Amino acid sequence: MSEEHLKTTLKALKDRFGLKDSELMKYPPTLMAEAGQIVEICKALHDEFGFDFLCELTAVDYWPEEEPRFHLVYGFYSHAHNVRFALRVPLNGDNPSVATVEGVYAGANWHEREVWDMFGINFEGSHDLRRILMPYDWEGHPLRKDYPLGYEEVQFSFNYDEIHNRKHRGTYEEA
Repeated sequence: MSEEHLKTTLKALKDRFGLKDSELMKYPPTLMAEAGQIVEICKALHDEFGFDFLCELTAVDYWPEEEPRFHLVYGFYSHAHNVRFALRVPLNGDNPSVATVEGVYAGANWHEREVWDMFGINFEGSHDLRRILMPYDWEGHPLRKDYPLGYEEVQFSFNYDEIHNRKHRGTYEEA
């Protein structure tokens, strides 16, 4: 029953929204969607096809490519049918934006905050888009491929003295 439900869902979404199979992911079954369709697709998945749980939302940065620069990856689960399904949404440019789906999946707020914090993808209409993992005064989005890398040399026995001498040692006044 679950495989049949998944096949029916995939066919219905392809017919209604013109979605295509993703070449990048095979499991769970994944379709490519446009950013402007995401809310309507999520409503259909939730209300008509029983995908009652947004289990994941993450992003992939394809920099230095600009079109698409990012892919949002939405993962859905149906408790009633025990099946998983994913959507990939390509986004262009350095300041990508997509509509929030927290009106359909209330828990999406947490996922969207994490994606915004790490990748800088804006979710239009989100009621609480603020940092969730990084400190509030952090500048930038650390999972972007163009984010500057920090570097600290690993300390081994052969370079112990050199690194030890360069380390900052806090004083009593700094504590």
